[in-house]
Amino acid sequence: MKLWFQFGLMFGLAVSSAFASELAVLHNGFSIRHEKSEIVGSVTRLYLGTDRSGYVDIPTNEIDRFEKDLTPAVLTPPVLARPSEVPLPERPQSLNEVIDTIGNRHHIDPDLINSVIHAESGFNARAVSPKGAQGLMQLMPHTASQLGVANAFDPKSNVEGGTRYLRELLERYNFDLVKALAAYNAGPHRVEQYRGVPPYYETRAYVASIIRDFNRKKRAQQRISAASKSKAVTSQPQLASTKRHPETSASQIEPLPGSH
Repeated sequence: MKLWFQFGLMFGLAVSSAFASELAVLHNGFSIRHEKSEIVGSVTRLYLGTDRSGYVDIPTNEIDRFEKDLTPAVLTPPVLARPSEVPLPERPQSLNEVIDTIGNRHHIDPDLINSVIHAESGFNARAVSPKGAQGLMQLMPHTASQLGVANAFDPKSNVEGGTRYLRELLERYNFDLVKALAAYNAGPHRVEQYRGVPPYYETRAYVASIIRDFNRKKRAQQRISAASKSKAVTSQPQLASTKRHPETSASQIEPLPGSH
């Protein structure tokens, strides 16, 4: 009887651990599996792992509800390591930090990558489309393999592969963003077949939504920058004379590598 009680307790703990995750269901229909959540200002921070090794910030007003994730997790026995082999915990890296780092590496505006992820998966790292596209930037298995992405559900690997692919498409179409986005959605062969954006409603709506979201971010940044400059000017005393600094014109900015 005692043995049965101990077994039942262990089984109960295992089941509790397996179903501990939650789903944040967004208004757009996507859901994000996470282990813990907390409100930070105007966003809700969703921790993707039990050790808080990664998280994604979602505007709180975009979340419709939270649900228990009834998909059982795969339970693996713990691996015991000698004290000298225990790794030090890494600082949690947010998805925004991942996007910034990868965007700068490939010379692509992080805001554009953010807009693509918003359109592709709604920031659901475990999203799978009906056609089989996976992860944040919805990489097809064949494309992911060509890009060297071993695990398309790993946020960092997925964003790295998707951003590199977007950069290749931009170079292929002489940095025509509309064509590059259309190719990302429908495939380069369709863009070449129709010599531009294919006449598909889905593709045209996809391109328009990304450009609209990207422009919205830039306009918001411009308003914040203008407000900051105006506040700085009004708070400083007027000087009899000011020293002018040389301004940088667009012609002085060097093109990105491969943009010729």
